[in-house]
Amino acid sequence: MYETLQIELKQGVATVWMNRPDVHNAFNAQLIADLTAACCQLDGDEAVRVVVLAGRGKSFSAGADLNWMKAAGEASEAANFADAMKLAGMLRTLAGMSKPTIARVHGAALGGGMGLASACDICVASDKAVFATSEVKFGIIPSAISPYVIRSIGERQSYRYFQTAERIGAARAAEIGLAHEVVGVDELDGKVNEIVDALLQGGPKAQAAAKDLIRAVANRPLSDAVVEDTARRISSLRATPEAREGLDAFLAKRPASWVQA
Repeated sequence: MYETLQIELKQGVATVWMNRPDVHNAFNAQLIADLTAACCQLDGDEAVRVVVLAGRGKSFSAGADLNWMKAAGEASEAANFADAMKLAGMLRTLAGMSKPTIARVHGAALGGGMGLASACDICVASDKAVFATSEVKFGIIPSAISPYVIRSIGERQSYRYFQTAERIGAARAAEIGLAHEVVGVDELDGKVNEIVDALLQGGPKAQAAAKDLIRAVANRPLSDAVVEDTARRISSLRATPEAREGLDAFLAKRPASWVQA
């Protein structure tokens, strides 16, 4: 269905492979459109429980295709802004998915590629992975990816890496909160599958609500409104069929209905 993607669906897990290996899965208008559409499609598919984002070839993603960026920069201001909004919209669509998302980073994740890894809920990297916000080297800034990168590594680290464009090795990525796990290349799929298995034990509606909870609570002061909101969220969820099934299954020492045999 997609010119720049390959999607594999197996037992509730959709693996979205970016498939432009000749240019290290760099973004162009087509890849941005394809990723946006695929995220919307998969988020609406009840058969899909988890989405894994990966890249064919040597790299996860080298970020924006420089020829595409150059053409956008030479276009009219309105066309340039429209292109930038499509990129920003794609990242927001990925980050806003109701289902758990995992970035499987095996090689370079540069610029927009680091943005993709940050926009996913979980990042699993090989020890050969390398990250960077390299935009200043080209006279631009990591603007569209900034909400997700800053969310991942914090303001303090962003001040450094947004300005220096230094390469960030896998171990350092784990230290600063970008990568949740770092493993050998041969162990990468095993670690991804381990996390997928853990995710598949959870209730899908609860996981969507958990993501929404984080967005509602993060970086807000502990006010009466926040406390009341958290109480309302748990009280409303406790009355749902999914919650009743989860508690009944636990008490009966059996798998919940959403856990595949």
